[in-house]
Amino acid sequence: MNDNASRFTRRIPLLLATLLTLAGCSLAPVYERPEVATPAAFKEADPALEAAAAKWKTAAPAEDQHRGEWWRIFGDDTLNALEAEALAANQDLKAAAARLAQARALEGSARSERMPQIDASFGPTRQRPSPASQGLDEDASVSPSTLWRAQAGIGYEVDLFGRVASSVDAAGADTQQREALLRSVQLALQADVAQAYFLLRELDAEQALFRATVDLRGEALKLVQRRFEAGDIGELDVARARTELASAQSEAHGIARRRAAAEHALAILLGKPPAEFSFAAQPLARITVGVPAGLPSALLERRPDIAAAERAMAAANARIGVARAAFFPRLSLTGAFGYESAELGDLFQWSSRTFLLGPLVGGVLSMPIFDGGRRQADLDRARAVYEEDVARYRQTVLGAFREVEDGLANLRILGRQTQAQDEAVAASERAARLSQLQYREGATSYFEVIDADRSVLQQRRVALQLDGERARSTVALIRALGGGWEASATADAAPARTTALAANPR
Repeated sequence: MNDNASRFTRRIPLLLATLLTLAGCSLAPVYERPEVATPAAFKEADPALEAAAAKWKTAAPAEDQHRGEWWRIFGDDTLNALEAEALAANQDLKAAAARLAQARALEGSARSERMPQIDASFGPTRQRPSPASQGLDEDASVSPSTLWRAQAGIGYEVDLFGRVASSVDAAGADTQQREALLRSVQLALQADVAQAYFLLRELDAEQALFRATVDLRGEALKLVQRRFEAGDIGELDVARARTELASAQSEAHGIARRRAAAEHALAILLGKPPAEFSFAAQPLARITVGVPAGLPSALLERRPDIAAAERAMAAANARIGVARAAFFPRLSLTGAFGYESAELGDLFQWSSRTFLLGPLVGGVLSMPIFDGGRRQADLDRARAVYEEDVARYRQTVLGAFREVEDGLANLRILGRQTQAQDEAVAASERAARLSQLQYREGATSYFEVIDADRSVLQQRRVALQLDGERARSTVALIRALGGGWEASATADAAPARTTALAANPR
């Protein structure tokens, strides 16, 4: 061996020590959450409600936690039971849980690359070497032989430039994203159940209103029929009374059709076939719940979909490190230890022991030289994926702000609209009473009575629809804020009373 070869051989341990020192150095960019434009306060928030809620504890980051049993602030045992059924049996929620399990399994697979891979083998090999490999003439006879082996193999990749570490980081971020998406599906399910429930109760209230209207118009038709038979009025009034009765009956059937569809939708949310679910009629009473919006910055911590978008960015950032590591050498340590012999009976003799250090094919240290631009394309793609996830994150935040502002505006304006509608109902009822008195005294026609009665029905129906809309808008606002609310001490009061929410996530 010449001097150069000798010096190189002596430097091998130093080279390996240097490479091992470099092991685990990540090439992924330092991850920082991108800045987003966050307003100081929500434009549509109610200042009085925000001031009352200022003493409550602010929500902590809770994207990996349950969102709290916020629906209990409505004080409705039926709703509580429906929410429990949905969380136990909804198939979309089970699918999201299965996706989380898949992500955890992939993370476990990625983490396994940090550990040595060991396997064992046993069996014979039949081989016939070529005469040339044995230093014999080309026409020499070489007999085939059987070689028995029992050995264990070990392989380990030294993570020189953080490829494995970045892969683990990416898989971990993917798991956290799936956890946040599971909470997002859970929150959406809870809100959908509550909104479907309130829609059913609104339709029940409308049905009750039209049933009462049909009964009253039936009695009115009998009265008009008697007066017609007595000769006090003409047949035109009878025809108008029959028209109004049939119209009310038709509207009642239309509400029944909508209620059936709403009941079927609720059954699916509960994980049941519609044929196995029936909801007893329960007309909606007015519900008023005050929901403090809090600070817009807290929304970044409370919304599970925002957390999922942020974790997607973290995973994409780690994969940039994986793509960068592909440009650098990979050090793989392999070996095999065991026994081999020509006879099975001699396989486990001490003299049959054998070992192999180094790969069977290739070298211990591999260095990429030319690949036609494939690694650069992979790196460009990883960077582009990260930029896409950044844009998605910022858009998700903007969408969350819009949903909260929409919810706050809806509740504020619906409150004013309900007050005006209550006045309209009261005025229409008084007009109807006056028209009935004038009709009995013969001072007006039956057409005026019918018109006043129709106005009362219309105004009452609008009032009921506003009550349902306010209940559903309250649920939508809680969902937009990320859930995680608990009822305050006043929340056990009757549903018709105003209650408030405390921002203490469970």
